[in-house]
Amino acid sequence: MAEHLSFDPHASREAQYDELIPQIEALISYEEDLIANLANIAAALKQSMGFFWVGFYLARTPDMLVLGPFQGPIACTRIPKGRGVCGTVFERGETLVVADVDAFPGHIACSSDSKSEIVLPAFKDGQVALILDIDSDQPADFDGVDQRQLERLMRIIEARLP
Repeated sequence: MAEHLSFDPHASREAQYDELIPQIEALISYEEDLIANLANIAAALKQSMGFFWVGFYLARTPDMLVLGPFQGPIACTRIPKGRGVCGTVFERGETLVVADVDAFPGHIACSSDSKSEIVLPAFKDGQVALILDIDSDQPADFDGVDQRQLERLMRIIEARLP
């Protein structure tokens, strides 16, 4: 059981993900409880990557996301399908990278300190089951490296969905 993360904070972001994702996979491999695993994933991403906010929203109904485990300031509790970045990802079922959240139509500002965002879906039986939402307090902080690596993490999460 790995409850300590080992990573080089001075490495490139790509290298950080390459170190971190196998550790996350090992961390959740022994635990069956989804909420416990999502909580540890959020903590691992926040601790290692230094993001402003990291959390999950769970698709509790076909039209509503509900806040799940997260790390960071208080967050929006419910997000309707199609509203804001998270609701748009829920509706479309595809990753969104937003360089400037203030320029995103209908952005839901849970915190005015959030400047950029990446949101990724995880699927169960062809439907969005949950999303991973990561915010940065820096503009344009996410790119193709983040998308590729975090989509890799989402496939690991999908394999463990009940």
